Amino acid sequence: MSDKQIDEVSGVETTGHEWDGIKELNNPLPRWWLWTFYGTIVFAIGYTIAYPAWPLISSATSGLLGYSSRADLDASLASAKAAQGDLVAQVEARPVAEILGDETLARFARAGGKSAFKVYCSQCHGSGAQGAAGYPNLNDDEWIWGGTADQIYATIAHGVRSNTDTDTHFNLMPNFGTEGLLTPEQIDLTAKQVASLSGIEGGEATTEGGQLFTENCAACHGDTGLGNSELGGPSLADPIWLYGNTLETIRAQVERPRHGVMPAWSNKLGDATIKQLAVYVHSLGGGQ
Repeated sequence: MSDKQIDEVSGVETTGHEWDGIKELNNPLPRWWLWTFYGTIVFAIGYTIAYPAWPLISSATSGLLGYSSRADLDASLASAKAAQGDLVAQVEARPVAEILGDETLARFARAGGKSAFKVYCSQCHGSGAQGAAGYPNLNDDEWIWGGTADQIYATIAHGVRSNTDTDTHFNLMPNFGTEGLLTPEQIDLTAKQVASLSGIEGGEATTEGGQLFTENCAACHGDTGLGNSELGGPSLADPIWLYGNTLETIRAQVERPRHGVMPAWSNKLGDATIKQLAVYVHSLGGGQ
């Protein structure tokens, strides 16, 4: 006697399983599906034989075809370096100003500098070099330490207040408040005097404020607040501000200034890369 169970509605044999009165029909898979599945198994086995696949103790099977994606990458990199070799050597051998005068070299340097900028500079200055609070915008024409190609090169190479480079740009603004150099009333007058130079709300030019500015600020920022790139004194007479363009932020900077630090890249990047970065940054629109 057969123990097969046939579904009364469809006439198809069931698997014998039942869940809450529901039975499963024993419908076989289509032949084409089975042959496709078997084909994928054969393909997978063949693939692992032909190409690197099986891990060993210290490496992996190399495959009958001897293919290696790493070898392909190494060959591509070697080919790219060979193609760039002469141009890189020329960039390294020439001053930045000369590179700018050679359009072929300048175009190559801008492309290389753009790539290097994304790796080494965008974290602080932004992917578009637009900067942020405390990080200078490199697209405008305000440069704390100078915006010529050579000056940009020097800033990248030696950094600003870097403790790893003896040639770094260095200048500190006094803590007029915390060191007791000025009283709170004098700081307020100085901040208002500074704010008045660029028309910031709350700014007010007064005789006493002007005298305080002359005695305490003009040496670095200039008599009219236009700045001095040789000393790293930014202009105070335009709408571009590193730490904020309000009377409150100016007062805070006078009382207890913040001092940004930029690493010196000369000991981390080759001279050719630094020159490419300088050419690229100079080309962003604000280079002098």
